[in-house]
Amino acid sequence: MAGAEGDVEPLHRALGLTDEEFEEVNRVLGRQPNRLELALYSVMWSEHCSYKSSRVHLSRLPTEGDGVLVGPGENAGVIDAGDGIAVAIRIESHNHPSAIEPHQGAATGVGGILRDIFTMGARPLALMDPLFFGNLDEARQRWLFEGVVSGISSYGNAVGVPTVGGELTFDAAYEENPLVNVLCMGALPVERLVLGAATGPGNLAVLLGSATGRDGIGGVSILASAGFDGSQSSDTTDQSKRPSVQVGDPYEEKRLIEACLELLDAGLVVGIQDLGGAGLACATSETAARGRVGMDVDVSAVPRRESGMEPWEVMTSESQERMLAIVTPGDWPSVAEVCGRWEVRATVIGRVSEPDRENGQPVGRLRIRESEGGAILADVPAASLADDGPRYRRPLAPPADLESRRADAPERLAPPGDCGEDLLALLADPSWVYRQYDHQLFLNTVEGPGGDAALLRLAGPGLPPSRRGVALTTDGNPRWCAVDPRVGTAMLVAEATANLACVGATAVAIVNCCNFGNPEHPEVMWQLSEAIDGMSEACRAFDLPVIGGNVSLYNESGGADIPPTPVIGGLGLVELLACRPPGVGWVDGATVVLLHPEGPPPPPVLGGSRWAAEVRGHRSGSLPSLDLVAHRVVVALVSDLVAEGVGGGSGLLSGVHDVSAGGLGVALAEMAVASGVGIRVEGVRDHAALFAEPPSRFVVATHRPDEVLDRARAAGVGATVLGIATGDELAIGALVDLPVARLRADWSAAIPDALGGRR
Repeated sequence: MAGAEGDVEPLHRALGLTDEEFEEVNRVLGRQPNRLELALYSVMWSEHCSYKSSRVHLSRLPTEGDGVLVGPGENAGVIDAGDGIAVAIRIESHNHPSAIEPHQGAATGVGGILRDIFTMGARPLALMDPLFFGNLDEARQRWLFEGVVSGISSYGNAVGVPTVGGELTFDAAYEENPLVNVLCMGALPVERLVLGAATGPGNLAVLLGSATGRDGIGGVSILASAGFDGSQSSDTTDQSKRPSVQVGDPYEEKRLIEACLELLDAGLVVGIQDLGGAGLACATSETAARGRVGMDVDVSAVPRRESGMEPWEVMTSESQERMLAIVTPGDWPSVAEVCGRWEVRATVIGRVSEPDRENGQPVGRLRIRESEGGAILADVPAASLADDGPRYRRPLAPPADLESRRADAPERLAPPGDCGEDLLALLADPSWVYRQYDHQLFLNTVEGPGGDAALLRLAGPGLPPSRRGVALTTDGNPRWCAVDPRVGTAMLVAEATANLACVGATAVAIVNCCNFGNPEHPEVMWQLSEAIDGMSEACRAFDLPVIGGNVSLYNESGGADIPPTPVIGGLGLVELLACRPPGVGWVDGATVVLLHPEGPPPPPVLGGSRWAAEVRGHRSGSLPSLDLVAHRVVVALVSDLVAEGVGGGSGLLSGVHDVSAGGLGVALAEMAVASGVGIRVEGVRDHAALFAEPPSRFVVATHRPDEVLDRARAAGVGATVLGIATGDELAIGALVDLPVARLRADWSAAIPDALGGRR
């Protein structure tokens, strides 16, 4: 690459390493690296792989708790779900690849997250996808949106894993840098749990799955670890970055899943690791480092689908549908036989080696050879790639105008001329998206897309019998976190526990996907640090371990950072799942009650609300207060009330919905739309009370209101009767009076109309 006055940019800079990092590589090796070694360090020390800007902050999160079998650091977090079953969960981002090639970027994001799950020995059972785009009134956004949705649906549907929910956010802040996050949950018999460590010198390193090509080379260093210009239209996208986007094959992935699970069931695998970011460079160095051993790799043995590939290309390619298994020589014939039956390629590409002794200490080395026993092309300490990369405490500073932003409260805005029209503007039905996904694969889905959380039977091939249920939710809110990243992230954790309670589940763990801008900007690092502290405070208050996560940085275009966008993936368990939860809605004649923290409600706060941000374009002010203790009390009551019905009891509730984005007005409208029945509510005095988004509130419907009120009183939870569900209009004081039919029409048309009328 040309520099000033015709100078050639040094190779290490072209590969994404700083001058200081290059000097550190020289120190580690005691010499200058060659081209292959430099490529290994460039991908493994990238932001995406090494978490060099975020790890010092992530260490503040609570990661241990009852039932945690595997926490952060492995391919997925794992908890003991009871009945001899463990549940694995992971969330990842595929943001920049999806901005370049939306279909393949999203599809391979799904493929990668599936491998994170079955590499632990778990069968993938459910997917969720939080998505963030610009507004659909612009052609490129429609192209991105439809491409991402089709990529997720084509891969998930074809591989046979249901997509059971997610989130959908449209905001101009994501026009140049959309976010595509993907969560996967799987289950396994506890005894099948396997970790990604290479052990046993002399054991074989076996590459399973697809041949290696040039697709995905540099994916972690070019796309996910530096800023980029995502503003190009679909036909002028920077061609130089297209090879960095992987190409997926869901049918190969399906065969790979089945072959790997059979190998694990038969006890034929000592350790196993998927090939995702940084490809073989990552899989070989990480498995060796975890096992504190070395590994000799024969690069000539790696099956290739393109001619003329250089060793550095083979080692850093992120071609999809590949796994690295550690196998004893005696088990190799059986491994080859199983893979042959599933039509999965299996190739011995190396061996586990004894660690060297250096300065009296064992050091496992990754040695890459041109052939078995041939010349050494690269020789590096495995841990220096996998564990000992840079750790930065980057400068952090709040925005210079933070105090003036907080003083600029949206409460000063003039009231709406018509609250009903503003309410309609906030309604949108995501079911157009969900119709692209098959959410009933495996027939385990009890509550699917569109509810507060997904709920599934804890069942699948090879699992012990169980009557338990597992619940999932994903929650992100850039409006909250832009106003106050610390409180906003704590509110996201609280929102996750509330959503899980709506299906009768008790939250047991979370994972997170931290999507932020350029870490070289002090304001971005302040946002990340504040978000981590907010997450930590909430998790400690709720006894929730953080068992895994992902950090996606450099989400910027043209120097503009995205809003801080942490996404929380919540995992909950239901002790006895015999019936469906009541769901979002009510039935004619039901009494509708608002459950909330005990005591008089505080004055409504509009900071961070959808009404302020989306209707009025106002993104300043302060967030409502969050009482973590009171929230836990309200959530426990709702979870208990729903669980009684889900478990087969008589059940007091016929409908439940948490109050969140859009406030009480949107919650009531969504319940009216879902049921086709209206309600008349008194006591909502003004637009602030209608649209404010304080936490810890639930709308519940019941035919036994006295019992619900008694239970609330005994639990120390406030309860306010809103009205009786009946009729065909939603009437809220003097503010809103709309036919349910009008609500449903506007709600269902919002996304299809933006896509040109496609229903």
